[in-house]
Amino acid sequence: MTALELAQSPVTPVPVTAARTRVGRAVQAIPMVVFGLYVLVGAVGPLIIDYSPVRGDLDDRLLSPGSVTSDGSTAFFGTDALGRDLLGQVVYGARTSIVIGLLVVAFSGLVGIALGTFAGYRRGITDVAVSRVIDVLVAFPGILLAIVIAGVFDRSLMIVVIALTVTNWVSFARLSRSMAMSLRERDWVRSATVMGLPRRTIVTRHIVPFLAGPALALATTEFAGAILAEASLSFLGLGLPPSSVSWGQTIASGKEYLASAWWISTIPGIALALLVISVGFTGDLFTRHVGRRQ
Repeated sequence: MTALELAQSPVTPVPVTAARTRVGRAVQAIPMVVFGLYVLVGAVGPLIIDYSPVRGDLDDRLLSPGSVTSDGSTAFFGTDALGRDLLGQVVYGARTSIVIGLLVVAFSGLVGIALGTFAGYRRGITDVAVSRVIDVLVAFPGILLAIVIAGVFDRSLMIVVIALTVTNWVSFARLSRSMAMSLRERDWVRSATVMGLPRRTIVTRHIVPFLAGPALALATTEFAGAILAEASLSFLGLGLPPSSVSWGQTIASGKEYLASAWWISTIPGIALALLVISVGFTGDLFTRHVGRRQ
């Protein structure tokens, strides 16, 4: 074939769309992979790393990352002012954050979906009462209400969960209420009502299943918010007791040593930021996926 024929021959286009799609999916999967690593570290890490939040060696205080401790081990993330291993605090703090996030989302979802669905389907005085409670809680800053509740009672994990649940259930209630008001006008719900099915059956079979997708997308966002709120309460000294490990407590304990031992606050702060960001991006992916399906 001559050069002229080669120049005049049609050029096959390069299939770049599929490659871009694969790259895009790989990038979108990064936050979910990061979140999965956090869950793995929180679940398996405490079984491998032995750590006590109330026991430290003052001979090993304020060691920089990678230093060798007095017992011959390596402090990969350094130590704090009491000689406690920072790696153990990060690992155990991951478990604490994930457990609290799951409990808050579970309780908030159950309360919010139950009240919102019931109010949206029944309407009338029930809807008015639930709506007024939601309006009051929305007008009042949630973190301030959590601070008040956590400050009144003794510091414990259950008090933190209750304080955050009191404010977080509102988002689930607003979502489920609006969807229940829309779904109750659908043909299949009207048909079930005409057939004389009990209200409990109509709600559980014909309304609640349609809330699963949007509620799951909202749960990821609320999960990140609960983790950040718990760290904020612990940072202020209103969250978990000293016998528990929390990233907020670790960050607070290192704020006086930022100039000389930056790693005490910086490393847990980075771990907290990565977890919240990865969960946030994961929630955005779920939200877009649910939006395309509706």
